[in-house]
Amino acid sequence: MAKIKHHNFLNTVHEVFTDAKEAGVLHLYAGGTSFSGKTIKVKGKDLFHFGTTGYLGLEQDKRLKRAAIQAIEDYGTQFPLSKSYISNPLYEKLEQSVTQMYGTPIVITKNSTLGHLGVIPSAVDDQDIIVLDHQVHWSVQNAAKMLKTRSVPIEMIRHNSLEMLEDKIKKYRHSKRHIWYMADGIYSMYGDYAPVNELMALAGKYPQLRLYFDDVHGMSWVGKNGTGYVLSQLCELPENVLLFGTLSKTFGASGAVLTCSNTEMYDKIKTFGGPLTFSAQLEPASVAAAIASAQIHLSSEIYELQEDLRQRIAYFNDCLMDTELPLIDYNASPVFYIGTGMPKTGYNFVNRLMQEGYYVNLGIFPAVPVKNTGVRITISRHNEREEIKGLVEAMAHHFPKALEETQTNAERVFHAFKLNPKVKSEPKKAKGLIVEVKESIDQLDKVFWNHYSGGQGCYDWEGLKFLETVFQGNEKKEHNWLFRYVIIKDGSGTPVLVTFLTLSLWKDDMLANAQVSEAIEEERKDNPYHLSSKVLSMGSLFTEGSHLYWDDSHDRGDHALNTFLELVEKKELKFGAKMTVLRDFPENTAWNGPLYGHGFLRVQLPNSCTVNLSGFRSIDTYIAQLSSRNRRHFRKDIQPFFEISDSSVIDKASPSQLSQFKSLFTEVQSRNLGLNTFSFPDSLFEQMNENPLWEFIVLTPIREPERVLGVMFCYKNSGQVYVPAFVGMDYAFLEEYAIYRQLLYRIIERAIELRTPKIDFGMTAAFEKRKLGATVHEKYAYLQTRDNFILELLGVMEGQH
Repeated sequence: MAKIKHHNFLNTVHEVFTDAKEAGVLHLYAGGTSFSGKTIKVKGKDLFHFGTTGYLGLEQDKRLKRAAIQAIEDYGTQFPLSKSYISNPLYEKLEQSVTQMYGTPIVITKNSTLGHLGVIPSAVDDQDIIVLDHQVHWSVQNAAKMLKTRSVPIEMIRHNSLEMLEDKIKKYRHSKRHIWYMADGIYSMYGDYAPVNELMALAGKYPQLRLYFDDVHGMSWVGKNGTGYVLSQLCELPENVLLFGTLSKTFGASGAVLTCSNTEMYDKIKTFGGPLTFSAQLEPASVAAAIASAQIHLSSEIYELQEDLRQRIAYFNDCLMDTELPLIDYNASPVFYIGTGMPKTGYNFVNRLMQEGYYVNLGIFPAVPVKNTGVRITISRHNEREEIKGLVEAMAHHFPKALEETQTNAERVFHAFKLNPKVKSEPKKAKGLIVEVKESIDQLDKVFWNHYSGGQGCYDWEGLKFLETVFQGNEKKEHNWLFRYVIIKDGSGTPVLVTFLTLSLWKDDMLANAQVSEAIEEERKDNPYHLSSKVLSMGSLFTEGSHLYWDDSHDRGDHALNTFLELVEKKELKFGAKMTVLRDFPENTAWNGPLYGHGFLRVQLPNSCTVNLSGFRSIDTYIAQLSSRNRRHFRKDIQPFFEISDSSVIDKASPSQLSQFKSLFTEVQSRNLGLNTFSFPDSLFEQMNENPLWEFIVLTPIREPERVLGVMFCYKNSGQVYVPAFVGMDYAFLEEYAIYRQLLYRIIERAIELRTPKIDFGMTAAFEKRKLGATVHEKYAYLQTRDNFILELLGVMEGQH
């Protein structure tokens, strides 16, 4: 394999969102000429609204509306001046009111996104470090990552992992001034909480720890004066905590608020905070509505509203308890999440609920892992008990139907969220199909395997026999792989799908940007298995090419596809794999839609290369047919180096040569952090040396024939294809001898000599291979994991909701 292209995030989100839009569940428009909060018109139909973030319903309060209308009459639609010069006449009263709510100094911002952009660069010094909870809101992540230009380290930990946070604190406590941990108070998808009290205890243990909370989803519905979840746990704001709340969402107006009890830091942020200085201020209507809302928050009425909402939340929880729905987190927040697992099940479920008269939000990547797609439901004071009960009944009715219609079951959904299934699903047999899973290539007929999978790469029957020998029975766990061979046949025994899987230990950053891997490797000096996970992969870390035979013309072809994906999911669960990787697919594969529907994300791999040698009897005739530009490249950049070096093909290397081969391979592997894998076992090279299907193309200097400059480890696949699987090079002489270019030429020369009709050149260095006549092919991999933290490392995502 080779590293992914790290611009995948926007492409991936575009593809996921396009899929959801086409399903009719995303980027919708509300209809109607008015809005009450209780119902919302979608596609011409009035639906009960269970998707609002206005939990207390204050956005429809007449006092806020009247205040906003009066402010427009008095001050116009906007106050077009920077607050650095002068503020709207209403601003002073708003600031006084909100300060009274919190009891600490505050800063009003246009919205939380601009607020984070203004506050974080001002609060965090160049001598500090930021640690992000990987589920913290995108607006916090985006603002924090801007500090990379000031060389402020940005680390990320798994959601609510105090153990990982403490490890980061220990790592940086002696080299950094402050360690900032940034998290949400209430997380907007699952409605779960930050462990505020435990974090404060950690801050007591490590005085360098600073906490930065985005508590916009905890605002108003909980806490003294409705100041939110975080303050409800703290009672008062310590100097080592910065807290963001909101004046929009359930507050009912617009804008955001930062509160800070550290006077020095407050003055620093207030005086100059980037967007806080240069952005437009809140419109008069928004300021007036916020003042009206603040007055409610400062009165006893706020506690009546909170209690009213709590009762509705409790009623919804009670109703859910009588169902078998997969509620992801039981808590007292107004945010609930019902898992569906696969995206296509989520689309189906949301559409069914809308048809039934209920509007809910779809939770989808990148807000959640693709495999953790689900329905986000919010409870507000607009929702009456009858409607709440009706929604639960509709969900209980339609959830199993959505599962059945999308060929899945409740047990798979519960497993996707690491929950214990309430009811065990009966395993369904693949109708009209015979599914066979073998544990060794020895259990398969050699002719059969080579007919369906033997014409490429080094995974014909003999090649897989070799890999099973090398990657089993080793001392280190990363050198031991589990092999599984999958054959799906129709009722008459004709194969419809054939492939093989491996279970092996991957570094979580294996496909990440090299800079990410470089930082993580520092930590692996003390803990070699830091951030590593078991991965179930089609093919293996050793092989490249189309690992899948699938008869798409067969009338059971689609059924075989879905059967295979369900089988893979069961194997992932059984083996405890953290991620599943299916590869290497062409761009326009018919698997694209089904894979997205099953919760896979597509990432583009570097192009692969092949060379067709049919009809060539000599290297000279091959070179002669190249384009004039490529022939000039050969004459100028390759041929002159023949005079100072020799090449040879070695079937059996001496101990001295084999030692050099290992060393040169290790040198290449250690430099390739863009494909950061564990090492291969030393026995690999001894086994290659004893196997007649492996040989070494070796480059040596004429003046020092005992020195090896470069080596290609090549596999001869049944006379059908020649596979240069790996390379070793001495980088000290790379340019002086044009080592890599010479080896590419010698591979072609050797394949022609063997009368092999094709070379599988694999991935990477496509530009160099193309100059020697290789054909380039786009390749894609599909990843499935419940852990967005891994996707963050891989660069497949860059933040959330």
